[in-house]
Amino acid sequence: MSVSHILKLKGRDVITVLPSATVKDVAEVLAGKRIGAVIVSSGGGKITGIVSERDIVRAIATAGAAALTKPASSVMSANVKTCKEDDTETELMALMTQHRIRHLPVAVNGKLAGMISIGDVVKFRIEEIERDAADMKAYIAGSA
Repeated sequence: MSVSHILKLKGRDVITVLPSATVKDVAEVLAGKRIGAVIVSSGGGKITGIVSERDIVRAIATAGAAALTKPASSVMSANVKTCKEDDTETELMALMTQHRIRHLPVAVNGKLAGMISIGDVVKFRIEEIERDAADMKAYIAGSA
C-alpha cells in the first residue's frame, strides 16, 4: 500500500504552527487535537520543522517551566525526514525505525501534502493482513 492510498483514505489535513508559537501553544494544540506532532511552517506549504511530544518533554527536562515560553522554532527538529506519495508502507516502516520517528510529513515538490503517523501505517497494515486472510479463507472454502 502506498502513501497516496493511505492519504486518500485518511485525508491530507495537517496541523501546522508558526515558528513563533510558544511551546505552551504547541502543547495545547497537540492535546486539543489529540495528535503527537505538528509541522512548523511559515506558510506556503514549506516545512520549516516538526515539534513532537518528545521535543516538548526534552525542552522541559532541560529548561524547566521556562521552556513553555520559548518559540516552537527553538525546540523543533529542523532536519525533517519526509516521505513521498509513491513510498510503500514497508519503506515508511523502515524510515521510521531507522530514524526513531513516529511522524512523516508527505512532501510533493518540496511542499507539505499530508502527514503519516506510525499509527496510520499499523492500521492500514492490519487491514491489509485481514483482507488477505479473508481472501485466503474464501479461496480455500471455494476449492473444498
